[in-house]
Amino acid sequence: MFEAPAFERLLKRDRVITLAGLTALCALAWLYIVTGAGLGMSAWEMTTLALFPHQHARDVMPSMPGMDMGATAPMWMAWGFATWALMIAMWWIMMIAMMTPSATPTILLYARVYRHALVQGQIQDKLAPTGAFAAGYLLVWLGFAATAATLHWALERAGLVSAMMMGSQSRLLSGAVLITAGLYQLSPLKNICLAHCRTPTSFLSRHWRPRALGALRLGAMHGGYCVGCCWLLMALLFVGGVMNLTWIAALAILVLIEKVLPPGQWVGRGVGIALIVWGVATLVV
Repeated sequence: MFEAPAFERLLKRDRVITLAGLTALCALAWLYIVTGAGLGMSAWEMTTLALFPHQHARDVMPSMPGMDMGATAPMWMAWGFATWALMIAMWWIMMIAMMTPSATPTILLYARVYRHALVQGQIQDKLAPTGAFAAGYLLVWLGFAATAATLHWALERAGLVSAMMMGSQSRLLSGAVLITAGLYQLSPLKNICLAHCRTPTSFLSRHWRPRALGALRLGAMHGGYCVGCCWLLMALLFVGGVMNLTWIAALAILVLIEKVLPPGQWVGRGVGIALIVWGVATLVV
């Protein structure tokens, strides 16, 4: 007699619980990034404002204690096993900080749909596996983080990305990434992925899976569309600096606008045109 009312109260509060959990996760991720992600430098020290960031990155001289002046990278940035783990964690937690706000509406909608199906007796699971849905989404971004860290290593090894400022020090790399990202913003593939992200009701109704494993798969599917929508925007961090808080915040706001606000698609296209112009200017300056 006492379990049903308690369970019903829990169902009524699960939206608040879910929102509080996502807010805490996002806040902790931002705190981790702002404090330097364990890299030994504050993110504020790696945050600069420059129209052509590669010019600033080339001018930064190695002057930190413990740095090998004859090497191309600081000693504290040697890519051993521990650094690989740290860099993958940095990229992943950064993605959590940037993508959680725009994913929250879909996660909350999933919790609401599952709760409704449970109340209607359409499913028998006692609790909506919202955590499994969110986990599937974030696991896809973990795969992206591992790929981004590998690319980061390759670009740094080639001398195209600064080991200290973690941004492009090559005019060609900066221009190419800006133009490519701008073109992708205008591409059909971008529009397809963005459409799935902007219409979570349609996405959930078409791809619904029951139980926790189904929720995990559904979350991973949503994460896949999200990566498809945003991967080249995230590549812009190699231009401005992977730990540049200005670029991180700007991209997070852009992603949120694109996915949540009514004019988001048009804003994204406008940004695409601006990126192309910026990339061309970078190549000719």
